[in-house]
Amino acid sequence: MTTQSLQMTRSSAADTHAVALSVLIPFYGDDPRPLLEALSRQTDLQTEIILFDDGVPDPVLSACVKDAVLGSEAAIRLITSPKNLGRSAARNQLGDAAQGDWLLFLDADMEVEPGFLVRWRHHLAETSCDALFGGYAPSTPRSAHETVHAALAHASDAPDAATRSALGAAAVCSSNLAVRASLFAQCRFDEGYTGWGWEDVDWALSASKRGELGHVDAPAAHGGLQDVSTLLDKFDRAGANFARLLIRHPDYESRPGARLARNVQATGLAKLARLMGKALAKTAWAPLKVRVLALKLYRAGAAARDLPKGRA
Repeated sequence: MTTQSLQMTRSSAADTHAVALSVLIPFYGDDPRPLLEALSRQTDLQTEIILFDDGVPDPVLSACVKDAVLGSEAAIRLITSPKNLGRSAARNQLGDAAQGDWLLFLDADMEVEPGFLVRWRHHLAETSCDALFGGYAPSTPRSAHETVHAALAHASDAPDAATRSALGAAAVCSSNLAVRASLFAQCRFDEGYTGWGWEDVDWALSASKRGELGHVDAPAAHGGLQDVSTLLDKFDRAGANFARLLIRHPDYESRPGARLARNVQATGLAKLARLMGKALAKTAWAPLKVRVLALKLYRAGAAARDLPKGRA
């Protein structure tokens, strides 16, 4: 596969200084320019930013991002794929292109505060771990359509480092993840995952067998909150990936979400769980907690549909 690379830099920091930190941002449907602008004000001569256009279907967005790179004074590279490679392959491409000792993977819709990279540099300088997850800041919905997603994220994505540490690798996500280049060379993202979801959990579980994973408080917020219909579609498409995760990592069967999916499967109610979950999640007058639980029920039903049978 051929990719095109565009590099515009502030006197090309990577040419004259050793790169300590590579900030890696794949994008497809989300506009990375707000994140790029925020990060550009925080870079130093030992930091590079690499964007990966993963076959973006919107030529206007691709052109606007290219213009932003050309107009920036920060050390930025833009790599463009002629077709969509998917979440795992895009991150692997970014890791291969990076020059830093540390790789910081960020989702394109993340929102960061001033001092975000300073906080990360401090954690990386102090840690003996091989990978660190920075966690999430609470997401603020911009419209009523995003309130359910914000509540779901608050319930599952935003605990502090101490809480996440008790969960270990299972609480690691790739949307705000720092990895030593030496560990990434041994453990890449599995490109057998297609569509949406679970490739980052798979990576964390695999990486935990090769290095030490840790949790720190260097949060970023998800700016790309979505409506219920979009979430339902993503959960539906994630079922096959969840099945792949359990095949590759049987120990994950003990996690609450996996147990729920197995129980739904055992009762033969996967279709009913999806129907009920979808109906309740889309009921605007239902209590917010009920709609969040309905989303989890739908996700369990989608996973139960795709799980291989025969496991307890």
